[in-house]
Amino acid sequence: MAIDQQGRALFTEIVRTMATDAEVIEAVVEAARRDSPAVAGLPIAENRRHIALMVTAGLTAFADRDSPRSEDFAAAVQLGADRAAQGIGLTELLRGVHAGRSRAIALTMERSRASGVPAGLLVDVMLDFERYAGELERHVVSGYHAAELRLSRTPRIQLLRRLFLEDVPLEELGRAGLSLDRVYRCVVSDVADPGQAQAVERRLACPDGLFGLVEGKLAGLVTRSPSADQVTARELVVVAPPTPLREIPKVYSTARAALVAAGDRRGLHNLSDLAVETALATQPVLATILAQELLGVLDPADRYHRQLVSTALAYLDTGRRLDQTAAALHLHPNTVRYRLSRLTALTGWSADGSHPGPLQAARDWWALRTWLTTS
Repeated sequence: MAIDQQGRALFTEIVRTMATDAEVIEAVVEAARRDSPAVAGLPIAENRRHIALMVTAGLTAFADRDSPRSEDFAAAVQLGADRAAQGIGLTELLRGVHAGRSRAIALTMERSRASGVPAGLLVDVMLDFERYAGELERHVVSGYHAAELRLSRTPRIQLLRRLFLEDVPLEELGRAGLSLDRVYRCVVSDVADPGQAQAVERRLACPDGLFGLVEGKLAGLVTRSPSADQVTARELVVVAPPTPLREIPKVYSTARAALVAAGDRRGLHNLSDLAVETALATQPVLATILAQELLGVLDPADRYHRQLVSTALAYLDTGRRLDQTAAALHLHPNTVRYRLSRLTALTGWSADGSHPGPLQAARDWWALRTWLTTS
């Protein structure tokens, strides 16, 4: 009995330590994103925020209580509610939850064995742990269904999702208050948190527009373009040109692709401004081939090599203007010139544009950017 008590105390301490272990949280996040494309489509910070809360609260409650209380599952309920509000399907949500749960259980087993928890006792405590993890999952589903019921009372948001993702009869759009004789601008953003989405929507919305969370991110229709001062430096918003309602689904999918292609950019961007990046992003195999042919001799792990490529990319972004490149990188022009010459010596890339033409410039830019972002 004393051995069992010692073993249980050891197991409890392992679980309590895991509750605040950043490596555990990252492993659960990675598993959830890997197994659920819809979950992976959300910003990783959004995944990390929810999973950190759920792992921390759940494991702490399991370690500190023999009989968990309803408030121990508040983070799980909120996870389900937020994913419903974001338009993530329940099947996709549960794929992510199952994967995260399995990873958490596997880590608990590994650490318990390594710490010397007796094998016989480990079976018993892991059964308790598995039951508790199942209860967490049930609360995720409960929170999802409750939010889904609330959302069913807001048919305009449901209509927006159908308009972007399905084929909605035009007369149904008319009955919902959208004018078939008008053109609308499709707006997509990287805002995923439902609370933040409400604040952004208040800034961007117009009286005859419509906003909601679609595929996990705030999107909408407006009749006038937002202004740059309506978007903060923390947000990315892409706005499409005026489009008839029947063409909106195609424009929405393109705008979503542009949102990904924009990378780390922030602020307000017209869809047309991201046209090149968006088109190129649809050809990852070609991008890899170009990057390998131009920069295959470089080592992605070499910090100096990455500096050379970053400088060359900035050089192309500024129209091959040495002074502007130096200002953008906060370097002396001679440093920029030296880095470009070193890259030329290593790879044969022509920094001076001796291979003229916009197509060659586009290929060079694409290869440099691909090498930096995927290596």
